[in-house]
Amino acid sequence: MGKAHRLAARRRVLLKIERDLWARGVERVCGVDEVGVGPLAGPLVAAAVILPIEAPILGIDDSKKLSPKARATVALEIREKAVAWAVGVVAASEVDRLNTYWAALEAMQRAVHALATDPDHVLVDARTLPSVAVSQQALIKGDSRSYSIAAASILAKEYRDGLMRSLSLDYPEYGFAKHMGYGTRDHLDALSRYGPCPEHRRSFAPVQQAVVLAAQ
Repeated sequence: MGKAHRLAARRRVLLKIERDLWARGVERVCGVDEVGVGPLAGPLVAAAVILPIEAPILGIDDSKKLSPKARATVALEIREKAVAWAVGVVAASEVDRLNTYWAALEAMQRAVHALATDPDHVLVDARTLPSVAVSQQALIKGDSRSYSIAAASILAKEYRDGLMRSLSLDYPEYGFAKHMGYGTRDHLDALSRYGPCPEHRRSFAPVQQAVVLAAQ
């Protein structure tokens, strides 16, 4: 089986939930996902996307399964063909104030509310959104089960990575463009050497430890 056939087969699997909804007259199906819960620095980002019925986009899958090059290519096509898409961003300081669970909900809600077109139904990865009034469906491991959620995971990842690359220009000593704020050895070493910057999440233990060390 060639690559195009594999992608088409995967697309058919991912579209099962959306096709069931479309067949019932639910046209504007919105997928929502977030990225950036675990990093020590940078914002938490979510994306919401409404794709056209039977959108012919090959390559959509859980963003973690795609290479950076493939993800960037698919993200561009999603943005071009989507009925609507939007992102929601929660800054590092807000993550500290809200905690990661509520920050993720807030990012996803902001993304849905920012859509230029209202959805008829929302598919969310593993949870429901309190401030979103339309019908919702929480899907465990939704980014590997739903076409729309997978598309949202791609957009969220691409958008956040872009933000982290920009932050790397402002704070080059931390190497954000390389590790995207996650707690790699290089990042922890930079934290120990320079202490935290304004984009670090003070509520996270390694950052708290760096603050203490910097004060000594």
